[in-house]
Amino acid sequence: MIAAMTDGGRIYDYPSTVGVQIQDAEIEDYERAAEFLNRGRCDIVSLQHEFGIFGGAAGRHVTHLLERLNAPIVTTLHTILETPSAHQRKALESVIDQSARVVVMAAKGRELLREVYLTPDDKIEIIPHGVPDVAFSEPGLAKIDLGFAGRSVLLTFGLLSPNKGIEVMIDAMPAILRGCPDVVYVVLGATHPNLIREQGEAYRESLMARAQALGVENQVVFHDRFVDQETLLRYIAMCDVYVTPYLNERQMTSGTLAYSFGLGKAVVSTPYWHAQDLLADGRGLLAPFGDSQAIGSAISGLLSDHVRRDAMRLRAYETSRSMTWRRVAERYLSVFDGLGRGQRLRVITRPAPAAAALDPLLIQPRTDHFLAMCDDTGIFQHALRCVPDRAHGYCTDDNARALLLACALDAPGETPLPDGVSMRFASFLQHAWNPAIRRFRNFMSFDRRWLEECGSEDSHGRALWALGEAARSSAVEGRRRWASDLFEQAQTPVEAFTSPRAWAFALLGLDGYCAVHPEAVEARRLRLVLADRLLSLLMAVESHDWIWFEEGLSYDNARLCQALLVTSAATGRAAYAEAGQRSLRWLSTLQTNAAGQFRPVGTAGFGERRVQPRAFDQQPVEAAATIAACLAACRLSPDEEWRAIASKAFAWFMGANDLSAPLVIQETGGCRDGLHPDRANENQGAESVLSYLLGLSEMRLMTRLSDTRTRFAPRIA
Repeated sequence: MIAAMTDGGRIYDYPSTVGVQIQDAEIEDYERAAEFLNRGRCDIVSLQHEFGIFGGAAGRHVTHLLERLNAPIVTTLHTILETPSAHQRKALESVIDQSARVVVMAAKGRELLREVYLTPDDKIEIIPHGVPDVAFSEPGLAKIDLGFAGRSVLLTFGLLSPNKGIEVMIDAMPAILRGCPDVVYVVLGATHPNLIREQGEAYRESLMARAQALGVENQVVFHDRFVDQETLLRYIAMCDVYVTPYLNERQMTSGTLAYSFGLGKAVVSTPYWHAQDLLADGRGLLAPFGDSQAIGSAISGLLSDHVRRDAMRLRAYETSRSMTWRRVAERYLSVFDGLGRGQRLRVITRPAPAAAALDPLLIQPRTDHFLAMCDDTGIFQHALRCVPDRAHGYCTDDNARALLLACALDAPGETPLPDGVSMRFASFLQHAWNPAIRRFRNFMSFDRRWLEECGSEDSHGRALWALGEAARSSAVEGRRRWASDLFEQAQTPVEAFTSPRAWAFALLGLDGYCAVHPEAVEARRLRLVLADRLLSLLMAVESHDWIWFEEGLSYDNARLCQALLVTSAATGRAAYAEAGQRSLRWLSTLQTNAAGQFRPVGTAGFGERRVQPRAFDQQPVEAAATIAACLAACRLSPDEEWRAIASKAFAWFMGANDLSAPLVIQETGGCRDGLHPDRANENQGAESVLSYLLGLSEMRLMTRLSDTRTRFAPRIA
């Protein structure tokens, strides 16, 4: 169902997938194409927009097609102008108005749509330029294959035209050769057809003359030809450094940059928009426009430092896994599914796992990465990718979470952690307790020095939570008694706390502690005090469209709902249950994207007052909190709604998310640190892996509870 654009007076031998052609200057062709697509009962029309493709002033003719279509339109914008002419602005605004969604390939595109074209946020999707999914490889074999064995190879490819900046690279070659005499610069690609029609090969010949004048004609190789993808990938695989010396900052997308980045190449580029976005954070090097000395210096530095070059290559390759064509297709499919007219779209790629298709009982908790994050002190806070980062030491927050995981894995049907490992987390909490001020410390350096005498209220509450749960469910009797004793000492300061999350964490700990110490009058009183405070907050703040405890959303949001739900189950107070369910249902609606997937509140919007939450950065702790709150709701009222919400939150870990990017590394049980707008955060810190493993254990428990209820439900003859 392809409608192909054909430039005036040209004839092309299109494949059979092209159902209709549109001569760019013929308005009737656009109208005929709309009729063709409507007759075919398309679910979605995907428009690839570039100003030079369509006829009329700044391409306005395409609106004759768009306004006649019955199906929703998703437009991918390949160019977005910062200072458009009147015709260009009118043309693009008309396309945006006709489109149900507009897709841009970089964050800069979204910024321009917001600020220049006043496009609403909920209409914009960022989906990067796709890249082939090929293995990370060294350039040696490809060099032998293409006749460049033993050489250091620089590469630029694409249609040759003056805006590519090839002359800047040629000017840089003498300096590069002084430090690396074996280097060769390969320029791969035919001259742009429009340039050929206007001036023949004059531009290419001028470049060759320039190289000769500088005495580098033997080190600058022009391959004047179109190449198929297989050949192109071999050329990219061969290069040591890929170069995009473009002269215009306002380049929104570069397919050549995306492909070289996706194959794990060290890239030196000028700072046009796409390069600024893709090569940030050490994923490549940027040099000023037209500055041959700076570009040459950057390239020479990479060629002489293979350790740095290899690190950059690996960083680029790993970052680009969310950009493979499969992942890009999944993200488009997610957008399409959210706009469909009730018809099931034909699946052209393997979709991200649907929430309903995931059976947690079939996913065995893997603790390889978790255990690698631990030493004889406790669990490290952070990691550099999968490697524990000692620089940031330890914290009570994460060691409390780790003790909670140890308790969860002591449950029937799970594989317990080695007892020595579990004991380290208990020991860490004991050492964190500062009896002089009756508070827990939080941050500890790698050399076991406390960095503070008193931690935050939230970290104190989280320590209480872990102690209360250990008092109830630790497999070791002595550890249960220890946890009860320390809990009793540590509960006293909580009544003076002002943090709602500290109240919630303490309530979760009180649920465990009071279950094994029903005679503890002070703990039972404190539980009601804290629950009443949460209830009062909700009643004071909520309105018909803002059913929440605070004016804005922050981290670990669903724990507030969970705290009220577990307290209701223990005390029988229906007001807590109703408030917890009401707020959790509202939060879950807010944390759902257009495709029906879980979208946790992004950190960029923390604290904003009564607004739709920002989509990024998304954190695993929010998914884990949602699963736990839904488990608490299920225990109160076994409604399928809660299990469905929890399943969507768990599926977020597995790739059913805005980027179709799995957070979990199945082989090790590691979990990436979250989702940026364009990629997953490849670091695998303690909070993330613990959030995943706790979420998995609670999903497994929820599934067992559901199976038990089904098995023993009364049968009606």
